[in-house]
Amino acid sequence: MSKQLNRNGVSPALRAVITAGIIILVVATLFPFYWVVRTSLTPNSRIYVDAGRLLPPSPTFMNYPRVLGLVDAATSVALGGTGQSVNFLVNLKNSLIISVCVTFFSTLFSAMAAYAFSRLHFPGRDQIFYLILAAMMVPGVVMMIPNFVFVRQLGLLNTYAGVMAPCLIMTPYAVFFLRQFFLGINKEIEEAAYLDGAGQYQTFFTIILPLMQTALVTLAVTTFINTWNDYMWPLIVGKKEEIRTLTVALGVFRSQTPQGQPDWSGLTAGTVLAIIPALAIYGVFGKKIVNSVQFSGFR
Repeated sequence: MSKQLNRNGVSPALRAVITAGIIILVVATLFPFYWVVRTSLTPNSRIYVDAGRLLPPSPTFMNYPRVLGLVDAATSVALGGTGQSVNFLVNLKNSLIISVCVTFFSTLFSAMAAYAFSRLHFPGRDQIFYLILAAMMVPGVVMMIPNFVFVRQLGLLNTYAGVMAPCLIMTPYAVFFLRQFFLGINKEIEEAAYLDGAGQYQTFFTIILPLMQTALVTLAVTTFINTWNDYMWPLIVGKKEEIRTLTVALGVFRSQTPQGQPDWSGLTAGTVLAIIPALAIYGVFGKKIVNSVQFSGFR
């Protein structure tokens, strides 16, 4: 072979093609996010002017204080907005409370259930686990009406508990995901703990869970982001302002169009502010998520 190959046995030409393909995919993935930021920096009156420009025409940061309600309605209308705003701090607090509680309890209870299905022996264990796997095939929208009726009968409409109810305990995917990691842990670790006098709960919380740190962080981050971005369920269960989440608040802001058209600049500014917490969490724990993909258990 006359062509030189790199250490991985890939020719420079093929490596260049792969690199170019990756760059194209990255640009195609990030471009919508850039366009949201670009629109948030564009005056609402200039949204449809030079719409094909990559840089925002007449860039301004006033859309952010407008959507946060830091300027009065008359000034907001003068800047091209609708005069409406988002109660950002209240909605942010609601989203944080719901997302953190769902993430913590769902991850904990899913880990306990997954450990039981992987280690404990009880009648009907496999059959129950197969039912959980079957539940993964059911679209979430199918369960929305039964869940709503159940939450309404419990009197939990317009409460934090009602918004968190469907995913607070555990989800089928989380149980399946963690069970696969538990199966990769050597049983001799637990047997050694039992010989040292540790009980079932002590072994689980002090030995097994630390070994599952990567998988638990991965599940927690994905659960937090999914809960943070959820829109439909919080919309139909929590309509009151005092428990309205940030995604629902942005939807309400989108529908307030006294000037005849949506305030796209304000909406995208609110969207940028809404995705910052999720991006920050993913930026901090992203490496653990990547490591979990390569995790193959303990041998």
